[in-house]
Amino acid sequence: MSKILEPEIKCINKKLEGNKIERIDRRIKNLKDIFFDKGALEKLNPETIVYEVESYLPVAHNTEGGLFYGITYIHPGVVGNEYFMTKGHFHKIRNRGEFYCTLQGEGMLILMDESRNTWAEKMYPGSIHYIKGNTAHRTANTGNSILSFNAFWPSDAGHDYAIISENGFSKILIKKDGKPELVSR
Repeated sequence: MSKILEPEIKCINKKLEGNKIERIDRRIKNLKDIFFDKGALEKLNPETIVYEVESYLPVAHNTEGGLFYGITYIHPGVVGNEYFMTKGHFHKIRNRGEFYCTLQGEGMLILMDESRNTWAEKMYPGSIHYIKGNTAHRTANTGNSILSFNAFWPSDAGHDYAIISENGFSKILIKKDGKPELVSR
């Protein structure tokens, strides 16, 4: 006789519940290298949460053929005129892609190829974004409420945050006249 099993995790009220879930938060004090306006950054409470991530990791890191799933929650806010945003990264295995599916809020997915060409896509509830391999990516909250989105990525992709920490993106997303604008640094 076949068994009918319950899933290992559930998404209840847009929060993950179950085993093998990793939770992290990133605060102003963890993100000093990503914002351009250092003076504005120093004026903010270093304990302010910028974003949180919940990840379901059903297989070990670096498992070829496996998938990971996560939900990111970016709080509303600005550092000077830059929107709160994630650190941004390339994948360690550069040719690995990823999907983002927006759950709530509004924002921008900022993308940069290895030649440092940078562009952005609008994020809003129901928008689905395919991030090609060899493309750095970060997200910014351009609204007044939490921006949350699902992410699906290969478990062997890894994250290369160092190159972005050292060189940044070639453009930054700022709030200008109340609207988001992508400008050169």
